[in-house]
Amino acid sequence: MYEIDKAKFGSFLSALRKENGLTQKEVAQKVSVSDKAVSKWERGLSLPDITLLIPLAELFGITVTELLEGQRMEKSVTLDAAQIESLVKKALVYPQAPPEKPQELKRRHRIVFGLCILAVFLEFAVLLAVTGSFLALLQNTFFYGTFTVQIISLCFGAHFWITAKEQLPAYYDENKISCYHSGFFEINLPGICFNNRNWRRILRAGRIWSVLGATAYPACFAIICMVLPDTWVWIACIIIPLVFVEGLMIPIYYLGKKYA
Repeated sequence: MYEIDKAKFGSFLSALRKENGLTQKEVAQKVSVSDKAVSKWERGLSLPDITLLIPLAELFGITVTELLEGQRMEKSVTLDAAQIESLVKKALVYPQAPPEKPQELKRRHRIVFGLCILAVFLEFAVLLAVTGSFLALLQNTFFYGTFTVQIISLCFGAHFWITAKEQLPAYYDENKISCYHSGFFEINLPGICFNNRNWRRILRAGRIWSVLGATAYPACFAIICMVLPDTWVWIACIIIPLVFVEGLMIPIYYLGKKYA
């Protein structure tokens, strides 16, 4: 049976990490996994997904062959046909990471986004109760600022939580692409490249931002309007929502650059 020696692989990986002066957390960040996953690899409890072999090999400056064999090879050493055949068979039976359960994940995301929408309706009901009537609510300056942010947040949130794919197509990893397009949703940010090392982190940031915008923003904005003089309320209703909406770009730029 052509299997990878997990203990040997883990020991070799641990030695490489220490040689390069890296912690398990730093290795995890560089290949976009958790530090617990790296710990399991080094203890021989599991193996990384096959898609991580090349990033790991490049990180430590070795070949994928050396990584699979769990040892360094002399530069002058060449593999014969039998050794190559054995290595190929090892790669073919390389244990894959357990598949993600997309339906379960989608169900959780729908529940979270549904609770977010429910919270928006409850906030609207509170505002209606405070103002006394729907007409009075429409005449309230505060309502327009919060309503604008909530609608934008829910529109973005609908994509981040429900329609966005958890993984980008392979060509995003093979090319430097600064534009993401899916249906009506599009992000075009010169200076960063979308790939599967940063995409899930960007999605997570977008999901958090959308929930905060739809639920927490109204309370924060109400406090700001209470503190500001009346003459500044209209200006706040225009500027603050714009600043908040543009604020989504900051974490996307940061994560896109850090995990490029």
